[in-house]
Amino acid sequence: MATPRTEEHSPAVLEADIIVPSQFFDRIRAERSSQPEKRLMLAVMEDAITTFQKSVYGVTRRQRRLLKETEEWVSADDISWPFSFENICGALDIEPNYLRSGLRRWKENLLAQRAQRDPGFVHSPFRRVSGRRHTLSAGRNDAMPRAKAA
Repeated sequence: MATPRTEEHSPAVLEADIIVPSQFFDRIRAERSSQPEKRLMLAVMEDAITTFQKSVYGVTRRQRRLLKETEEWVSADDISWPFSFENICGALDIEPNYLRSGLRRWKENLLAQRAQRDPGFVHSPFRRVSGRRHTLSAGRNDAMPRAKAA
């Protein structure tokens, strides 16, 4: 015959598990953008896209250089260094080929719109200097007569 369970064994079964706060908060995942590395990667990506957009017309030599560097970075399939385009896209859950094609289409559309507005626009590769390079002014020394050389 089975022995009936006594009251003293029941409370052990119903006791709550005790966990410390660090165990509780480890289970709650932080938002990806709150991690410092992810925030830095997001800042790098934002800066690259902003540089790309600002430099797309390539008016100055610096803009053309920045556009070239940005396009090379975006088109590279390199994953050997942490801040490559591919690795940043992977960390931020962005499809790299989709972003590449979007940036390419945006640039093509923008340049096509500009060509339609101003078809005669030709950018000269030479720097133009406006104004005079040197100015002459009458200072205190010029007001005094010069001594004759003996």
